[in-house]
Amino acid sequence: MFDLTGKCALITGAAGGIGRAIAKAFAAQGATLALTDMNEEGLKAFAAELGGNVHCIPGNLGDAAEVERIAAEAEEKMGRIDILVNNAGLTRDNLAMRMKDEEWDLVLNVNLTAAFRLSRAVMRGMMKNRYGRIIGLASVVGATGNAGQANYAASKGGLVAMSKCLAAELASRNITVNCVAPGFIATPMTDKLSDEQKGKLVVKIPMGRLGSAGDVAACISFLASEEAGYVTGQTIHVNGGMAMI
Repeated sequence: MFDLTGKCALITGAAGGIGRAIAKAFAAQGATLALTDMNEEGLKAFAAELGGNVHCIPGNLGDAAEVERIAAEAEEKMGRIDILVNNAGLTRDNLAMRMKDEEWDLVLNVNLTAAFRLSRAVMRGMMKNRYGRIIGLASVVGATGNAGQANYAASKGGLVAMSKCLAAELASRNITVNCVAPGFIATPMTDKLSDEQKGKLVVKIPMGRLGSAGDVAACISFLASEEAGYVTGQTIHVNGGMAMI
């Protein structure tokens, strides 16, 4: 297990399936956590379940002022931010010819622009401390594309490209910037699919199963660790072989 004792981490989208798994992994490794999510009730219930050094900061990442507040509050409560995990994301799927501007704008704003704003907000402190880990949750469709997800795929592909730029800018200050790109992961969202729908997904995966949130969290734990100090500007795909990129 990687050791995050003494590290302070801000995790977005922490009330969701993958966000919860990341938070549990970090807590088990000794990190102090600041968790944020729009789902205030779910966030507080999860934090109470987690116990330990956990701070709840509910907020809407679609609002620029809220993003600044979340970052400032996290730094105030923990003293500093060593690790930022830009996990929060949403979908508004539609065929491109039918996609409304509102559907495009919302997905890009939450999935990409908020990740940039948070990264920008934490990097000054990381540069001062000469240490940092910024990790973005991309997606396999950001590399492969997917019909009906032009907005989502663009946001995730953009996150990968942005992370490479930040990695180049921040490497000299001992700050790494990487992405993890999950494939089909078993979450409350996929639990709603029928067995037939799940079967159609699984046949696309050489390993013959959906991934778990824990599979993703394990990869993020590595990138957050001291052991990953020479890994930056990379995207690690966690997809059971469905896309070998």
